[in-house]
Amino acid sequence: MRIDVLTIFPDAISPFVRASLLGKALERGLVDIRVHDLRDYATNKHRKVDDEPYGGGVGMVMTPEPFFAAVEAIAPDRTRDDPRVILLSPQGRRFEQRVVKELAALPWIVLLCGRYEGVDERVAEHLADEELSIGDYVLAGGEAASLVVIDAVTRTVPGVVGEPESVARESFEDGRLDHPHFTRPESFRGMRVPEVLLSGNHGEIERWRNAEADRRTRQRRPDLST
Repeated sequence: MRIDVLTIFPDAISPFVRASLLGKALERGLVDIRVHDLRDYATNKHRKVDDEPYGGGVGMVMTPEPFFAAVEAIAPDRTRDDPRVILLSPQGRRFEQRVVKELAALPWIVLLCGRYEGVDERVAEHLADEELSIGDYVLAGGEAASLVVIDAVTRTVPGVVGEPESVARESFEDGRLDHPHFTRPESFRGMRVPEVLLSGNHGEIERWRNAEADRRTRQRRPDLST
């Protein structure tokens, strides 16, 4: 899978994608992540990528030219949805596990990171295939949101996570939250691991885990139980 990120802060992205499991996946060629500095596609001598909003108001708006030029340079033979161009925006579709799976099935996505008061609307209407939001709040820019998308999507690529079953059993995979997890020591400050997990009875353990996942989902996310 290939992911391109367009940002004015490439140094905010590169260290993250080179770390931990994702860094190993890059080394093994399981994923291909390319980070591009939007200022390289600015057409003015000062590499300026923002301007004052038409109609007045506070703040600055990112101009459309660098975004269009960057995507056209990255994918000069672009066809519909190839690659899928995504603008990270609080006004976009909610990013959740079903969207993770949808994006993970694609061979190539491009993530557009905005800043300031936002991005010229022509980018959303005529360049991006869709807008995605990681939650109902506003960030200083799209960089943090792009990292969330990258992390969630790439870990579903076969081979990125060492044990495929650990991904299959996680929260939201079957419409509920994950069950509780415990490890050594057996007793910590008077808090003991549930006896069933020490029993060696795998059938009972599985039943306990399913029951705990159901209970936790009902208590914490009843919307998932409906």
